Amino acid sequence: MLCRAFMSSRLARPVLLTLLFAAVPVTQAATLHVAAAASMTDAMDDVIKAYSAKQGDTTIVPLYASSSTLARQIANGAPSNLYISANLAWMDWLEEQGVILQERANLLQNRLALVAPDDSEKRGFTPGLDGPLLSLLASGERLSVGDPGHVPVGIYAQQAMEALGEWPSLEPRLARANDVRGALALVERGETPAGIVYQTDAEASEGVRILGLFPLDSHEPIVYPVALIDAEGNDAALDFRAWLESEEALAIFAAHGFSPVDNAK
Repeated sequence: MLCRAFMSSRLARPVLLTLLFAAVPVTQAATLHVAAAASMTDAMDDVIKAYSAKQGDTTIVPLYASSSTLARQIANGAPSNLYISANLAWMDWLEEQGVILQERANLLQNRLALVAPDDSEKRGFTPGLDGPLLSLLASGERLSVGDPGHVPVGIYAQQAMEALGEWPSLEPRLARANDVRGALALVERGETPAGIVYQTDAEASEGVRILGLFPLDSHEPIVYPVALIDAEGNDAALDFRAWLESEEALAIFAAHGFSPVDNAK
């Protein structure tokens, strides 16, 4: 009798523990998908690293590409909790497609830079002041840019070339890339003698040097809007979105050359 009671007690114990653990709610780690313009790659990697150190229960999966590519993917149902575009137009387009945007705001600004390979003999060259950009290209050479047909940096570059009266002569001499990092890579590899990229990308590269910055009035302001994607009830997404405007996050962006929208130079 005693042996049977002892065995019954031992058998009942795992069942009791199982019931107790089942009654305790399990907190699942949140996973956020962040779609950000390619020009934000280095800055966002550092921002995500800093945030993850504070919020270890949230996993952030970034995707970097041209703002146009990301917007189309989101419109077609690609998983994304937050989107940062390199221009206002693609954020507006996404909203026009019926995508639910929340907590939208203009987060950062950037500058447009003329760059050359780091080992180039070219030195300072300020667009609009030091002669035509075409003078930087020898016969058969091209100017590297993001595709002006859809890539924000290329759109800004076209605006600048039009403002400087150089678009007709430079349009047939463009090497068009799918995003700003592609345009930067062409210059880094020496495949083009010069290119037009964002100042932040140029400063992040060891393979190019900045020849000069384009005048601010030669193109629309380079603004980076941010918005949550259908984040109703998603506390993790709301928390990360709010943190992007914190002093700590803005300091990281500033270290990579970005400026807050109200403090651009």
